[in-house]
Amino acid sequence: MKIAVIVFPGSNCDVDLFEALGTVCGADVDYVSHKAESLDGYDAVMLPGGFSYGDYLRSGAIARFAPVMKEVVKMADEGKPVFGTCNGFQILTEAGLLPGALKRNDSQKFVCKTVPLEVVNNQTLFTSQYQEHERIALPIAHADGSYYADLKTLDELEANHQVVFRYAEENPNGSLRNIAGITNKRGNVLGMMPHPERAVEAILGNTDGLRLFKSLLQNGQAKVEE
Repeated sequence: MKIAVIVFPGSNCDVDLFEALGTVCGADVDYVSHKAESLDGYDAVMLPGGFSYGDYLRSGAIARFAPVMKEVVKMADEGKPVFGTCNGFQILTEAGLLPGALKRNDSQKFVCKTVPLEVVNNQTLFTSQYQEHERIALPIAHADGSYYADLKTLDELEANHQVVFRYAEENPNGSLRNIAGITNKRGNVLGMMPHPERAVEAILGNTDGLRLFKSLLQNGQAKVEE
């Protein structure tokens, strides 16, 4: 299974994703520029956190027009795994690959801390190694992480089991229904504000994010071999 980590101008979690997948999990992973016009040969794609050019307009609003995004959309349409964390989540919503939007935190402040989460759906490509309703802890670091969608969309997300992660005990940014991560209807595109790639080694103080990548590699490889 070959994985692409997209690098946008301003990305700062691309290295975290690369190391989590490559060094910790032993996956075959490459950095790929946002200017790339092909993702041929890749079986999954990762959109990292950090910042992307044009965030001053609206987070992810300009990056969604990067040349590589046509290929990301193509991979999503083909059913291949697409993952976005933090700014990557914002780009996925701007690209229409996930519903809703991420707006400014209710506190109007940047929030950086580890928060408790509930695994709402463990029947996805990304969460099969977690237990349903398991409590885990992952870091967040964002100013525009409050998930918003209209009532109809929120109800559809719940009914279709697209809500994958929910903030537990506290809501650090004002996200509606405490939503921290969602998938598309098909389940192959996941966007989340927390950073699982920052919680994959004991030396970091937390390994709760590791099973997300192990789930992806196990299930993604199974799809490749079909």
